[in-house]
Amino acid sequence: MILPARFRASFDSLAVVSKYNERCLAIWTPEAFDRKADEMALLMDGTPEERARARAWSMGSAEVDLDRQGRVALPPYLREFAELPESSTVLVHGALTHIELWNPQLWEVHGAAGDASLIGG
Repeated sequence: MILPARFRASFDSLAVVSKYNERCLAIWTPEAFDRKADEMALLMDGTPEERARARAWSMGSAEVDLDRQGRVALPPYLREFAELPESSTVLVHGALTHIELWNPQLWEVHGAAGDASLIGG
């Protein structure tokens, strides 16, 4: 996958990719990942569901290299989680603290829900 140029400035040669909400993937700078990891660590003292979420997020994360052209190889287990076949189109969206990678069909559903919440519907 090629990370669009406008997002590359935030990264050196290393990024962290993780499973994220609604079956998308999140790409984090190492610093942003560490902040999120601190949040997730707090869940380990919570309910069984919170611990399961923290474990799934942690185990579903991988450091990846980012080359000069902005290319990143997504591990197969992450592509499978996000329903991103090898030759498929990937939607790339900025999301405040990270970048999200989406299967276009899943984005249609979840993006529409977000738009509806903004317009009060």
